[in-house]
Amino acid sequence: MIKVFQNVVAPTQESIGRPIRLRIPIINVDANVQYVGLTKEGAMDVPEGWEDVAWFDVGSHPGELGSAVIAGHYGTLQSGETPVFNDLNKLQKGDKLSVEDENGLIVSFVVREIRSFDQEADASTVFNSNDGKAHLNLITCEGVWNEGSQSYPSRLVVFTDKE
Repeated sequence: MIKVFQNVVAPTQESIGRPIRLRIPIINVDANVQYVGLTKEGAMDVPEGWEDVAWFDVGSHPGELGSAVIAGHYGTLQSGETPVFNDLNKLQKGDKLSVEDENGLIVSFVVREIRSFDQEADASTVFNSNDGKAHLNLITCEGVWNEGSQSYPSRLVVFTDKE
């Protein structure tokens, strides 16, 4: 989905559990969270289903210092249904979202910035942060489907900060 160009080191904060649910009320997202790592090509893996999101479990937990990353699918299914992050591009600076962890802790985040990356671009800023704050970055595809490459040309990233 998006390549990881630098080693990702997870902080060792024990109080925050693994995420189980992502909620983005403004675009009607209420999704289960799967756990993924890297593909053999060195990219972040993607969720198995269209309705779920996937947390990059090699990095920070949502709410810990650093940048946690959650990905979701985009596009239109043959059935006419739309994947979980189809409306991610409608988010704006200041919009709120939350993640619930396995212990029932709910952490809120506020959208800071929205950027597009070419699928081959260095996206290390998505996976790494050293500003001493907690971030959650959401990733999905964008653009027009390319039959030849069987992919979308770019990635939309929503950068958020812990509230």
